Amino acid sequence: MRFVYEARTPEGEIQTGSVEASNYDAALKTLERYNLVIVGLEEEKAGLTLTKEIKIFARVKRQEIVVFSRQLAVLFEAQVPLLDALRTLAEQTPNAKFKDIISEVAAEVDAGSPLSDSLAKHPKLFSNFYVSVVRAGEASGRLNEVLNYLADHEERNYDLTRKVRGALIYPAFIVLSLLIVGTIMLVFVVPQVTSIFEEAEADLPILTVIIISVSDFMKTFWWLVAILLVGIGFGVARFFKTPDGAVFRDTLLLRIPILKDLFQKVYLARLAGNLSTLIKGGIPIIQALTITGEVVGNLVYRRTIEEAVVEVRKGGSISGVLKNNKYIPSLVTQMVLVGESTGKLDSILATVASFYQKDVDNMVSNLTALIQPILILVLGGAAGLLVAAILLPIYNLSSSL
Repeated sequence: MRFVYEARTPEGEIQTGSVEASNYDAALKTLERYNLVIVGLEEEKAGLTLTKEIKIFARVKRQEIVVFSRQLAVLFEAQVPLLDALRTLAEQTPNAKFKDIISEVAAEVDAGSPLSDSLAKHPKLFSNFYVSVVRAGEASGRLNEVLNYLADHEERNYDLTRKVRGALIYPAFIVLSLLIVGTIMLVFVVPQVTSIFEEAEADLPILTVIIISVSDFMKTFWWLVAILLVGIGFGVARFFKTPDGAVFRDTLLLRIPILKDLFQKVYLARLAGNLSTLIKGGIPIIQALTITGEVVGNLVYRRTIEEAVVEVRKGGSISGVLKNNKYIPSLVTQMVLVGESTGKLDSILATVASFYQKDVDNMVSNLTALIQPILILVLGGAAGLLVAAILLPIYNLSSSL
């Protein structure tokens, strides 16, 4: 049998080619004798070139990372050797791109690299948080426990993100649909009715005049509107990438009516959950705070965590800094204070994270129930105004005849 491979040489160069072997394992051992780090290895078959081209456009979903984390924890807990566990997961993974990445990680581990260093070479998939937890487990000899902490954390974080996105997708879709339908009406439908009014030379209500004016503008200058929308979108995106823009965006999220409480609790759940997992993994508190600040996802909370790092280095407390942030409830500050006093900060933070995750679940359900009637009123009002602007003058014309 012939196998095609993609590998990295000891000098770091990518090398491709083919090798004859009786099976997959034999081909792998043959290549490893030349000190090659295997990136991809497959049996040669028709259509392989097309498969490789498709891999370029493939991506690894967050859900696949969650499943990988849980399966690795289960295999490791069952005392399956790490290298065998990685190779097993690579074989079972349906995503070709992710399969290659896991195979590369397995090859790095087989070559003597720690699992954490091998994962760190793929920062787009495995964050600094993820790698740091694994590295702490390796250093403390508690990799089995740490992998379970990590799997639980990844599942909770994914579930939290999925629920929040699900709650926001529906209203976003409705608003977008309203804009599209409204634009179609203004550009194509209203001009047809306008010709009737012009022929009758009727006096039009102010609402109809406004609708017709907007329609004429959209029909004539649609390209200008499109350019303005793209320009505004591009400008806002660029502004949000600046330091001041990022702070403005993250502060705005915590002040939006109706949604501000949801975002606040999401960030608090993430902050407490990440910090708890890192401390349980045996990572020193200062390093745990630093990593948590990087992954919390909001600069308002990140700056508070950075202040906590400075305070802890001086011998101060985390709770003393948290109480100065108006977006952190006093309940959280008191819980952290109790955790610091009793030496059980990790379990206290886990309790806080669990509390806010349940709170987010309830808020998402309530938010969906609240938004639906609001959207119905908005859609009904917009449709009513448009219909009234068109039908009212038609009714007046028929009455005058």
